[in-house]
Amino acid sequence: MARIGLSMGCYWAAYGIVTLVGILHTCYNILVLGMGTMKEGPGMGEGYERTKPWHPLYNLLIFPFFAWLYLRGAGAVSWREAAATALLWGTLTVVVDLVGWVLIKHPWSLTPRAFYLDYQPWITLIYITIYASPLLAFGWIYFTR
Repeated sequence: MARIGLSMGCYWAAYGIVTLVGILHTCYNILVLGMGTMKEGPGMGEGYERTKPWHPLYNLLIFPFFAWLYLRGAGAVSWREAAATALLWGTLTVVVDLVGWVLIKHPWSLTPRAFYLDYQPWITLIYITIYASPLLAFGWIYFTR
């Protein structure tokens, strides 16, 4: 990787923004639209459940942009760099999600079944998007030279 610090900064910024947007969307659904919370129904509640189809879109809008920022800033705009970044970012997301949303118990944590089975097809689309984001960014940089 050309500049691991820049790569991780861009990754964590994208991950944080995507997470924040998802949380804000859920809060909007509950507080403004009056949808149910996790205390009022099964699972995570209607306010959260209604955001699920939007999660891949958040990732599609945010991760390629930050991948583009990284690849441009690293000065190593190559297929190899994009592929290494894709592998790093995608795999890191799988691990961070497992630890942060399944293993560490908190009010919004999920069971393995809820996260990996009940969250289908959204979680798979999210992971595909994150793995593909550096490759999409590379394509954009390459074809707009």
